[in-house]
Amino acid sequence: MTITSKLSITQLPLADKKVLMRVDYNVPLDKNGEISDDSRIKASLPSIRYALDQGASIILLSHFGRPKGKKDPSLSLAPCAKRLGELLGREVSFAPDCIGDFVEKLADKLQPGSLLMLENLRFHPSEEKPDEDDKFAQLLASLGDMYVNDAFGASHRRHSSITSLAKCFPGEAAAGLNLAKEVHFLEMLVKNPAHPFYAMIGGAKISTKIGALKSLVAKVDLLLIGGGMAYTFLKAQGKSIGNSLCEMDFFDEAQEILDEAKARGVKILLPIDHVVVREIKEDAETMIVKADKGILKGWQGVDIGPKTVAFFYQEIEKSALMLWNGPLGIFEIKKFSSGTIAIAKAIANLNGIKIVGGGDTLAAIKIAGIEDRITHLSTGGGATLEYLEFGSLPGIDALTDVTAD
Repeated sequence: MTITSKLSITQLPLADKKVLMRVDYNVPLDKNGEISDDSRIKASLPSIRYALDQGASIILLSHFGRPKGKKDPSLSLAPCAKRLGELLGREVSFAPDCIGDFVEKLADKLQPGSLLMLENLRFHPSEEKPDEDDKFAQLLASLGDMYVNDAFGASHRRHSSITSLAKCFPGEAAAGLNLAKEVHFLEMLVKNPAHPFYAMIGGAKISTKIGALKSLVAKVDLLLIGGGMAYTFLKAQGKSIGNSLCEMDFFDEAQEILDEAKARGVKILLPIDHVVVREIKEDAETMIVKADKGILKGWQGVDIGPKTVAFFYQEIEKSALMLWNGPLGIFEIKKFSSGTIAIAKAIANLNGIKIVGGGDTLAAIKIAGIEDRITHLSTGGGATLEYLEFGSLPGIDALTDVTAD
């Protein structure tokens, strides 16, 4: 399945229609409740502008955070509506809920060229549990004439607004421009990728990335592993990791990946030195230890060491196609960010195609100030990994099929 086999927003008759557009505005906030990174809002602008230019009105749907099916004022989408209005230079109306009589009246009054954003879908438990209540999707569907999914970062979830809602519009459920762009770049990774194809996977846990790692071993020429998940691999190899993060229940899976890579002739590189601390805090005392000597009990790894940075860079500069998902340390604390930021800058210097995904990884790219030197910045983390594993996503599968002329 390719994205070109799915209906596109550019193939919909949008004039004078109300378009239900699923976007991903699950953006990070700072300690003052202000949006700290509006990348996901900006990613939706091409689809929004296109639909408005075609004479449509738009009803925007998104989730935000994990309110667990209850209204939580701290997880309102109101700041996103405000920011979208600033980016577009036009008014964006905001509904206090996403279903109900009042919302229906707001939707009915929409005129061509106008925008309405609904409140957080996850304030209703039915959003995340469509099998328990199919009426939620039907109520959402009643607000509009057609459906566009532009929420790549949420398309790996079988939620009401992603899969059920699309099925409420047979023949009129289309991919938005951002979704199509995201999948276009991911297809580069899964269908005839350029070689040498290298992938660097980091982040805290191996458990959330097992499927993607197994899939990548079958595709890449080199796999680099960092972040907290590296310690599970090192421990599985008998290395001492002190008090570092480790998922002992996944030793077998880690060893399977190492064995499969060896059988395929794929190199897997793990950190050769670590920055370690006794306590995770900004003013912590740090040491650099070699991986082969191990980490002492009472100490834990928080970043890759300088020898690993040089070692990884020496390898990745040979790549023609580079995928990076997941930071290489606790980069949110400045003292432990050196390895992640150094590798981010190294990737920016590559001559090949560079695809970076995942919220934390994008935050690191922003800190490094190299956004404009990356071929593609993906708005999805989990969605990227699931696409790599399965070659599609539930939210894509639910869209209308089209046949080639």
